[in-house]
Amino acid sequence: MGALKTGWQVRCDNFPPELLAAKPGETESISVTGGVCALKCAHCGGHYLSKMTPLSAIGRTEDIKGASCLISGGCDAEGRVPVAGFFQKLQEIKGSHRYNFHLGLLQEDEIKQVAPLADVVSFDFVGDDATIRETLKLDKTVGDYVRCYSLLRRYCRRVVPHICIGLRGGRLSGERNALRLLRELGVERLVFIVFMPTKQTEYEKLAPPAVSETTALLEEARLLLPDTELILGCMRPGGRYRQELDIAAVEAGINGIVKPVAAACKKAEQLGLKIKESKECCAL
Repeated sequence: MGALKTGWQVRCDNFPPELLAAKPGETESISVTGGVCALKCAHCGGHYLSKMTPLSAIGRTEDIKGASCLISGGCDAEGRVPVAGFFQKLQEIKGSHRYNFHLGLLQEDEIKQVAPLADVVSFDFVGDDATIRETLKLDKTVGDYVRCYSLLRRYCRRVVPHICIGLRGGRLSGERNALRLLRELGVERLVFIVFMPTKQTEYEKLAPPAVSETTALLEEARLLLPDTELILGCMRPGGRYRQELDIAAVEAGINGIVKPVAAACKKAEQLGLKIKESKECCAL
């Protein structure tokens, strides 16, 4: 029996020699709810909504900065972004812009409404019931995430699930189950983000998972999903953590990194990869 393959070997067997380096300055983040969110999740607390452009501030398509938009917002108590009342305006201002919707646990009728407008739908996929209750403050189960993801794939042209490594306060809890479920359900591109302790949230004093843990999960994903594009997304710790993780991610066989550190691009080139740049969101 031959030696077990590494993530890097699997990557080389299934993909061309290039690394996506996404620097999404051409994608504007828009919140349909402004800064309002009903959940106050333990890892976010609505903090990141403040960095988005409120939909109310956009009157026409010319007000949108860039080639594409991430359309999201705060969730209601059911874990869905209440986008239904905004479809007409989103249609009116779309113009030639591409839309990446990130709307949580939508119902089937809402998904049918989203589908014609969505070039891409991003979906946070969680594989652990306790994490859903404790971190996201939702009375939902993994089964609810599976059902929503399956409906999104049925009606929408492209769905890109996201897994947050260490979502439960820096502890791995359900990420591997999420990978197994996505393998069964089907996935063409998968984005990984990493828990970051954020000020004025319940988890602000906790630490992200060790770089070694995060890297091990990325390599497991590469082996489990040999022909799925794997992307390391924008939400991950900075500083030394990012320096180490980005380099290790390249070696583990990742296909792309959002805002990669220079050392990771250098490592990729040393390994024979060509850097392919993008100015839009990595899901697009």
